[in-house]
Amino acid sequence: MEIIRVEGIAKSYGQHQVHKELTLSIERGECFTLLGPSGCGKTVLLRLIAGFEVPDAGRIAIDNTVVTDPAAGINIPPDQRGLGVVFQDYAVWPHMTVFDNVGYPLKIAKRPKGELRDRVMETLAMVGMSGLERRLPSELSGGQQQRVALARALVANPSLLLLDEPLTNLDANLREEMRFEIKELQRKLGATVLYVTHDQEIALAISDRLAIMDEAGRIRQTSNPWEIFERPTDPFVFNFMGIANFVPVRRAGESFLVGGGEQLIPWEPPQGDAPKWVAGFRPSDVQVAPEGTGIRGTVKRASFLGAMMHYLIEVDGAHLRTSIETHEAVAKGLMFKEGETCVISFRDLLWFNADSLAEVVKQ
Repeated sequence: MEIIRVEGIAKSYGQHQVHKELTLSIERGECFTLLGPSGCGKTVLLRLIAGFEVPDAGRIAIDNTVVTDPAAGINIPPDQRGLGVVFQDYAVWPHMTVFDNVGYPLKIAKRPKGELRDRVMETLAMVGMSGLERRLPSELSGGQQQRVALARALVANPSLLLLDEPLTNLDANLREEMRFEIKELQRKLGATVLYVTHDQEIALAISDRLAIMDEAGRIRQTSNPWEIFERPTDPFVFNFMGIANFVPVRRAGESFLVGGGEQLIPWEPPQGDAPKWVAGFRPSDVQVAPEGTGIRGTVKRASFLGAMMHYLIEVDGAHLRTSIETHEAVAKGLMFKEGETCVISFRDLLWFNADSLAEVVKQ
């Protein structure tokens, strides 16, 4: 059952169109992530759902209640939408203690003092901040300040939690720690989480479903993390989700040839009538060997990076990247030098129409 329904949303700032006829639904109890490059409109969409911005057209419903609909003159204020929000910059008040920061939403709601205290202490314990309630934000680390912001968003038991790049300002270790804490809290509370990020790793780690957005503010694919990573709908999604190789393949009669040369593809050919195709695959999908069955290439660059060997290989004018664990490369005779030839095969690959690759090349 859906808790958020976005229908035909449009939003512009002057001549800049951020969203046009955008539609999206989020199910109750799931962790849903908006993932896309900077400037694609992720935060704008979250602010429209929260009520901090008003759309030019379309409507948004939360828990079966229409909260904004310009055509009908509906725009429910943010504090009446029953949600919690955590921003990238924490937004904790520097002159308030941890206790007062967390308890502020309940104070505004005029909850009884006893209830307020019990709920604040319970929420602080939930985010691992027990014993720090009398400290000021200046006496806390970045991770602790973010926990305060999270506790403040949770203290009123919202059914919906909106998180806007909440881990960006934390160091790598804290980001990893906090992303698992957020996911665990979501599971424990059964709340619905809408998470906004440009970090693919965080999105894959915490999401039940995610939507990939492009620079034009369009949603390119919505699915679970495995489907997004392993079965992307187009080259944009495939390229955005990690290091991608694209090798051109052309049709010659009934045959398919790699790059600009005459080597036949040694795998199942694409299905369709397009004259030109592109094979897409990750570096980890590439297998190299000194000899054997496959397509022949030349090592253009060999980089020793400690635990890994990275190779850039040319195949008839096309270039691809692959990585091999160093101990495996040594054990199996795969320590190639620049200029040496090798044979390439693939664990997995995807086929894309070459015309659909144009926007990826522009990036």
